[in-house]
Amino acid sequence: MKTFQAIIVVFFLLTLTSVSAQYGNNGYGNGYGNSGSGRNGGMNQMSQNREPEKPKEIPIEVTVGKIMEKIKPALDLDALQEIAIANVLTESIRSQGILLKDESNQEQKIKEFEALSETTDRKIKEFLNEDQKEKYKALNEENASSKKKRRNR
Repeated sequence: MKTFQAIIVVFFLLTLTSVSAQYGNNGYGNGYGNSGSGRNGGMNQMSQNREPEKPKEIPIEVTVGKIMEKIKPALDLDALQEIAIANVLTESIRSQGILLKDESNQEQKIKEFEALSETTDRKIKEFLNEDQKEKYKALNEENASSKKKRRNR
């Protein structure tokens, strides 16, 4: 008798899960019993999933953190310099984002990016001593040459 009851319980559970699966998301999804029913509902759902997603924007703080990881040991920055330069870089990256979204022509954007770069470099150099300025200049030249090598590939 107990085996018969166990079989009934198992049969009931299997039936319940198959009914739930047909209706999707425990009966609340876009299954056969809901609007957009039948095969069309499933096709709409598939086409929505295939739309290209916009790449996720990297937070400014993450970008600044990566830059600081590179320049802090190279320039031997103290804590105050690190904070000040990080603030300058954050401001600069925000301005770059605004420039990228601007509707002006390409030549104007290039000029604005160059001006922003020069301003950022000048502000960073204000926080550095003479030795650090030389190291910063060498670091910038090294980055520029590696960018040229990547472009030529």
